[in-house]
Parts: sequence; C-alpha cells; structure tokens
Amino acid sequence: MKYLFFFCFASILSLTTLTTNAQTKATKAQPLTWLNHVALHVKDLQTTTTFYENFLQLKKIPEPFKDGLHTWFSVGEKSHLHLIQGKPHETLYDKSEHLCFSVASVEDFISRLKKENIKFESWTGAPQEYTLRTDGVKQVYFQDPDGHWIEVNDAKE
Repeated sequence: MKYLFFFCFASILSLTTLTTNAQTKATKAQPLTWLNHVALHVKDLQTTTTFYENFLQLKKIPEPFKDGLHTWFSVGEKSHLHLIQGKPHETLYDKSEHLCFSVASVEDFISRLKKENIKFESWTGAPQEYTLRTDGVKQVYFQDPDGHWIEVNDAKE
C-alpha cells in the first residue's frame, strides 16, 4: 500500500511537471499578441503595388476581397502589409511614422535607391546620406509613391 501511494504521488507530480513544461513552452512559442498587418491607404494601387513588389521585393499573397482595391504582401512569418486603393487626396506624412525593413547591407541598398533615382535621406534630413545610430545600425529613409516613409536599416535582430 505504501508503494502504491508513492507510485500515485510520483505519477501525479510527473504529470503536473509535464503539463507545466508544455504550458511554458507554448507560452514562449506563442506570445499573447503579434503584428498581424499594417494597412496603407494609397492613391494608385497598381503603382504602389509595383513599388513594393519590384523595388522592395515583397512577396504578394492572396487577399480575400478580389475587388481590385487591395494588395496584400507577406512581411514576416505572420505579418502582412495591406495596400488599399482609395486615398482621396495628397497627404504629408511625418517621418517618425514609418515602416522599417532590414537588409544585410545599407550601402548595397543605397546603390539600388540611386539606380532607381529614388530620393533618400538620413534621419535629420541630409539628402543622399544615411544615419549611424549609437548602437552601430545604419539607417536610411525614403518615401513610397504615396509619400509613406520607409526606413531601411542593417539591424541584425
């Protein structure tokens, strides 16, 4: 009887430990929230789609509406960029509100910007220059065809 009690106690303890470990792993693997998408209102869907698809080389993914007013791109494992046709007027955007993508080399990316005659600047607005952050990350800023600001940097994480 004594051994049966210890066996049952050990079994319950093992089950509790396994359940707790599984819950801990699930919690670490899946955060409470994650970025699903960012939506941008655009004036000319085709022009802006071409920019993100060809210049930034984002991968288009299916969108559910099939109405010619939306383009969706994958920008990560679970994150998307949605372009939505219908921006009624020109809008001035503040650079502090921007999308950011990372690349292996900012210098190589700057060469692509120059080749495509896309104006770019540093954080302070110095044309044709990049910013070197205090942590060593290089960053450059430019605008998409609708004026939305984009940062490209060489951050490793």
